[in-house]
Amino acid sequence: MSKNQLSIFALLMVLFSIFSCKKEVLPKPASYLRLDYPEAKYANFESKCPFTFEMNSDAIIKGEKDCGFTITYPKMKATIYLTYKPVNNDINKLLHDAQKLTYEHVIKADDILEQPFLNPTKKVYGMFYQVDGNAATNSQFYVTDSVKHFVTGSVYFYAKPNYDSIMPAASFVRNDMQRLMETLKWK
Repeated sequence: MSKNQLSIFALLMVLFSIFSCKKEVLPKPASYLRLDYPEAKYANFESKCPFTFEMNSDAIIKGEKDCGFTITYPKMKATIYLTYKPVNNDINKLLHDAQKLTYEHVIKADDILEQPFLNPTKKVYGMFYQVDGNAATNSQFYVTDSVKHFVTGSVYFYAKPNYDSIMPAASFVRNDMQRLMETLKWK
């Protein structure tokens, strides 16, 4: 190479290095999906069954036989299943079955929080379970008057259990379940 070609090459290299330098590229920070749900509006639900309760007016309720109900949330792909059983001197068996159903999820659950519920004026007693982790259900409850009536409820999502993904919807439905349980009255 001649001196002239070498100087042109050196000049081109300097120009390329000057113009090729840009600001340092940084990756975008992680973002999270924001899910805003409308404020829940509750309405009283009555039927021929021996109990009433308040439920989210945006949910769809369907009656089953023997006073069992499904309360669906189509936008969230979630359903609350309510089951009614009369107490026929077998309250211990009903309590055992309700608790067993909850603790079957302990394999996948990170934690199960128990919240006792007592309303002596309405004679409604029970337990609310918050199941954290990738369990099939995130919330369950049972209520009873200990003499005649026993109601259980659990929520299921129509999605593979991934607690981080469904946490906003699970929290919304959990609040509705707690409201249902706290407003339940025997006829």
